[in-house]
Amino acid sequence: MASDHILPVLDVLQKEMLLFASLCFLIGAIDDMVFDGLWIFYRLKRRLFVYSRFRRATVETLGDATPDGRLAIFVPAWNEAPVIGAMLERCLRQWRAGAYRIYVGCYPNDQATIAAVAAAAAGSRELRLVICRQNGPTTKADCLNHLWDALCQDEIEEKRNYAGVVLHDAEDLVHPEELRLLRHLVSRAALVQLPVIPRRATRSRWIAGHYGDEFAELHGKQMVMREALGASMPSAGVGCAFARDALMKLSARTQGKPFDAQSMTEDYELGLKLTEGDSRGIFVRLRDQRGQLVATQEFFPDKLADAVRQKSRWIAGISLSGWDRLGWNKGWRENWMRLRDRKATIAAMVLAIAYMAVILTAIMLVAEMLGFYQLQPVSEFLGILLVINAGALIWRQLLKSCFVFALYGLREALLSMPRTVVANIINIMAAWRAIGHYTSQLVGDPVNWEKTTHFFPDANDVQELRPNFSDGERN
Repeated sequence: MASDHILPVLDVLQKEMLLFASLCFLIGAIDDMVFDGLWIFYRLKRRLFVYSRFRRATVETLGDATPDGRLAIFVPAWNEAPVIGAMLERCLRQWRAGAYRIYVGCYPNDQATIAAVAAAAAGSRELRLVICRQNGPTTKADCLNHLWDALCQDEIEEKRNYAGVVLHDAEDLVHPEELRLLRHLVSRAALVQLPVIPRRATRSRWIAGHYGDEFAELHGKQMVMREALGASMPSAGVGCAFARDALMKLSARTQGKPFDAQSMTEDYELGLKLTEGDSRGIFVRLRDQRGQLVATQEFFPDKLADAVRQKSRWIAGISLSGWDRLGWNKGWRENWMRLRDRKATIAAMVLAIAYMAVILTAIMLVAEMLGFYQLQPVSEFLGILLVINAGALIWRQLLKSCFVFALYGLREALLSMPRTVVANIINIMAAWRAIGHYTSQLVGDPVNWEKTTHFFPDANDVQELRPNFSDGERN
């Protein structure tokens, strides 16, 4: 029988794949355990020696480090007519009149978005529409460079400089005290980053929901430790402020274009460039008087194709192109953080192998139950690896669920565990797509603005956050 020849081969293949995946998982588990241990030590030290001695500040108690410093908010927009008007009106309502101006970049061939921005800008001195010179889409960085040119021209005409540049997307839900906090800190650092909180669309608990799981840990632990270790700070692209002087110095070295139009992840790279060396980046987690976190909230993709497209851009820009474009650093802390950023593609490939091994295991167990084949036992070494990795997996799931619980409550914390499978499938698909993007870029294909479809929330389409975090529709 054919099965007499095929099944033994599948048995060997299954064990080889399990061994390879287990060894890779062990290396990753050691890395995560060391990082988690440092984070726990840092949190305990802060709680014992800082929180116990000083009363926790709220954003309302802060004075402006630069009281006269204006902030420029950059919002690049391409085909954002369904959301941009409501977003801008909400920003103007939340922030009231003040020392800021919102620069919105649109394209000549996107008349619907231009009309929506113009309607929101009617009667407002805090909003300026900027039309890019080329038809869209070009790249997000190119659009941001047009906004930078407009800001520099305004500074010349008004004979007054801005203190910082804030980035937001067309679907963001902003906090009313955001500008106060950013204005207070932007004179002290090249980059100030606020947490990003993905909102939960009730119709996409699994696909959109996995973003919340990832960002809860990313902005609850990893970004906090990057700052604590003194490593450079990547920008999330929204809810972040760049010091105007830092951007001007970079602009002088890049022919007046601080945002790199050849990068797939210009925000990530810009943050690393501005905060490496002696420059400083601040990741700030501060609450208002109601106990709500000052953060940027938004709805992430709720469809599989959109999620894969968005994450493939992140992986291609950070994990693949970032290796070429940014290289490595002399310090071990910086290189460690960059290695953690860039392991996404390898991790996705290892996950794919692991899932194939699991499928083969299921096939072999069925064959054994039917009496077609006697499954060979795993080696003692592989058995030990599987036990260690199982323990590491349980630790990772429990720790992640704690971060999710702090943001979204017990139900979402429990769902975050099975939702890991959904996240892994999305990451595997995105990694394969990212490799294609990266390969096409290597042969000279231009970088395109691969945007996802956004929507601005309806009050009936929002899942509540825990009370100690801000609700975007009630601020």
